Amino acid sequence: MDASNTFDKRSPSSGVEIGDGVQNHHGNREPGTIARPANKQGTKNSPSASLLDRLYGPITQPLEAVERLLRKELQSPFEDVAALLRHGVNLGGKRLRPAIHLLLADALGEVTNNNVVIATVLEMVHTATLVHDDVLDNALTRRHVETVNAKWNNHTSILLGDYLFAQSFRLSATLDNTRTCQWVGEAARLVCEGELRQVLHRDWLELDEATYFAMIRGKTAELCRVACSLAAAEAGRNERDIEAIAAYGDHLGIAFQIADDYLDLWGDDGAVGKTLGTDLQQGKLTLPIIRLLETATSTVKQSVLEILSGAPDSRVDRIRPLLDKSDAKAYTANVAAEYRDRALAAIANLPEKDSRRCLTEIAYFSVDRTF
Repeated sequence: MDASNTFDKRSPSSGVEIGDGVQNHHGNREPGTIARPANKQGTKNSPSASLLDRLYGPITQPLEAVERLLRKELQSPFEDVAALLRHGVNLGGKRLRPAIHLLLADALGEVTNNNVVIATVLEMVHTATLVHDDVLDNALTRRHVETVNAKWNNHTSILLGDYLFAQSFRLSATLDNTRTCQWVGEAARLVCEGELRQVLHRDWLELDEATYFAMIRGKTAELCRVACSLAAAEAGRNERDIEAIAAYGDHLGIAFQIADDYLDLWGDDGAVGKTLGTDLQQGKLTLPIIRLLETATSTVKQSVLEILSGAPDSRVDRIRPLLDKSDAKAYTANVAAEYRDRALAAIANLPEKDSRRCLTEIAYFSVDRTF
């Protein structure tokens, strides 16, 4: 790779904090909850440790460069539009997809300016999907702030998402090859396809696990997967290696979505920082509900079906006692942990570097979070 394209790690910090400095959750754990193991010192990470220090240490400066580029790209001479763009920039929160792209770039060699651009493109596309998701879910909060649809309206949210998609592809076209445009474009298509399938399957009470996993692989895992595959491709790896490394993002994304489904039923709105309980209200069957239906007695199953066919606003409160009497909670936690472990296996052969350690921590973080 041309040395002139290597990211300048000596460049001064912008002073922009990456992520939200979100804290880890600790407390008594009931059976079936998702948890991570102790660290090397035998204790969990301190609740006060910032996300940046804990997970993103090796890529602090490149991630700050992503933040600067993101804010540079999302500007407008019209103040009303500029205010909307500033609000949208903050919705992505943890910058997970840019982070795993940059960490893998570091693990596989070095972070280049191309990696910074690619990471920024990934975050734009991800934010666009979040903005559109909030419209679909009628969500009121995300990252402890109002969603665009709550602060403005649905029309504004849809147009902001479209703006982000358009700007992401304009930026990816500045790179010296078309790979990012092609691969991110395909990933965006699969994300939309996954979301479309979920919308079309609303209130479909016969949804099975195979269909559920196919949908979330598109709607959530695909952007994580392409973040990994682009890092491997930029590092000059062959097709076989690219696919092997991409498996980390695929399994990580699935684990992350299962944890989201778990939190939507058993999380706390204040701790998580976004509107919860929307899946059932919107008629979306997730893994805990699918498990409950598959294992329930005929009497309990009939009760579940009546609840799911009833008033949307009362579904969560009515179904949770039935869930808690089943193994759905533990089952969901265990499946999320299985996919986390698959993600870890995909990076087992990476060089022993701090960036690999961070990727391992991110895998645990994906299923042990309250936000």
